[in-house]
Amino acid sequence: MRTALVIGTGLIGTSAALTLAGRGVAVHLVDHDPARARTAAALGAGTEEPPDGPVDLAIVAVPPAHTATTLAAAMRAGSARGYLDVASVKGGPRRELEALGVDLTAYIGTHPMAGKESSGPLAATADLFEGRPWVLTPMPGTDTEVLNLALELVALCRAVPVVMDADAHDRAVALVSHTPQLISSMVAARLQDADEAAVRLCGQGIRDVTRIAASDPRMWVEILTANPGPVADVLAGVAADLGETVEALRALQSADEAKRRGGTEGIEDVLRRGNAGRVRVPGKHGAAPASYETVAVLISDRPGELARIFADAGSAGVNIEDVRIEHATGQEAGLVQLMVEPAAAPVLSAALRERGWSIRR
Repeated sequence: MRTALVIGTGLIGTSAALTLAGRGVAVHLVDHDPARARTAAALGAGTEEPPDGPVDLAIVAVPPAHTATTLAAAMRAGSARGYLDVASVKGGPRRELEALGVDLTAYIGTHPMAGKESSGPLAATADLFEGRPWVLTPMPGTDTEVLNLALELVALCRAVPVVMDADAHDRAVALVSHTPQLISSMVAARLQDADEAAVRLCGQGIRDVTRIAASDPRMWVEILTANPGPVADVLAGVAADLGETVEALRALQSADEAKRRGGTEGIEDVLRRGNAGRVRVPGKHGAAPASYETVAVLISDRPGELARIFADAGSAGVNIEDVRIEHATGQEAGLVQLMVEPAAAPVLSAALRERGWSIRR
């Protein structure tokens, strides 16, 4: 791939453009908002100048509601040898393209499973897709050259290609992306009118659950509008679980011992099913999730403290598998939770104590 046209210079489009430009591809940028294209160009993502002729690959990175019409316009203009989109839903745009009567042999639907809570070209990074799944949804008539161009894009972005049927993809993202966004927003919405005293008790758990609730509502309305059925199906299942859980909690308040026992069983059931589902979430490098031991270290909020603790762990010969930081309310300190292999936990704890760190149990 020598040339590319990126249509839509938001987070995903600009990140792809930054990656391609960094790999020596001549990237041309187009956006309905010229200021966004200028910003992306200023970041080094490419040029606003139109290409002299058809490029190798056109990447359409616009909201799902506009994906099909934007693709059709580019295809009718003969903008590229191959065309793909990066919309977060795949079935709807494909059916719209079919209805528009364009030649779909030069097109492949794709979806990089990467993003941030922030949006726009200024949030873009060249490493956004590294190690992330990138779904490809070829059709039986998809031209081999177009599929190869898409695979080359995925490789240049250092992502992991995953081939799926378009509708199967939409059901999958409804479960693992779209529904979690709504549930996160619903939980965060409970905090809007909560007492300040309650909000000050927020810990890492609520931060984890509500992190994605900071996402742009306008963007998510567009995404959910394009995939309402599968999301509604998943939410219906969640709603059934919620109803049963509410009944179980009410039963725990009963004076009747049998009802309380039934309530306990109901709560235990949903928690155990949650355990079973959590185990299926891929772990490090996409492998089966591993069981780690946590070493909690009290750390002050000063420059260089994290670097020092990582250096001390390295000196002890211990690999940090994962890390979380829980900030102390009203204090310039917090707990760093270092996840390590179980056998390494006592080694790390002893080494850090020797170096003056305060280990918390």
